[in-house]
Amino acid sequence: MKKLITTLSILACSQLALAGGMESLENFVKSARSGRADFTQVVTAPGRDGQAARSKTSTGTFEFSRPNRFRFNYKKPFEQTIVADGQTLWLYDVDLNQVTARKQAQVLGSTPAALIASSADLNALKKDFNLEAVADRDAMQWVQATPKAKDGQLNSVKVGFRGNELAVLDILDSFGQRSVITFSKLELNTGVSAEAFQFKPPQGADVVRQ
Repeated sequence: MKKLITTLSILACSQLALAGGMESLENFVKSARSGRADFTQVVTAPGRDGQAARSKTSTGTFEFSRPNRFRFNYKKPFEQTIVADGQTLWLYDVDLNQVTARKQAQVLGSTPAALIASSADLNALKKDFNLEAVADRDAMQWVQATPKAKDGQLNSVKVGFRGNELAVLDILDSFGQRSVITFSKLELNTGVSAEAFQFKPPQGADVVRQ
């Protein structure tokens, strides 16, 4: 009987932990209308031909405003800017002096950015993702999001929360490359300027529209 009670208690706690991840995601989507944070991104490419996996680290700042507006400013080791203005997704590579512009509606739906900056509620997210709570780890609650569309480059995203605060995006693409974005100094609903989501190609930059 004691073993049965212990087993049931463990199962109950596990279910509560799993529910915690979905609850954190839902609360974040509902309550976080805008925000800014610093981020560190570690991209690990799978090893090939007997070589070890290779990792590279980038740092920068992130801002978002629902719906469908966000900005990543990569500062180190190379400067790069990604801006979604609600209509167009802009990518500016400073070293190449090149801007790539894509229609936002065609590329944003099943992306990690959609999880944190686009949808106004969980039902909207479920149109593009299968959402599944997974076990707590590293003192965080987790949800795994798998795109319903099978023709994209994204395999899955695990979203980590500390309470209702966004902490980590753990992204796996269809090529086996893993990208872990860790957020810090997160500030929510602090009046991010609309100008942050406006982008004008720098004079002289090569602009590629796709």
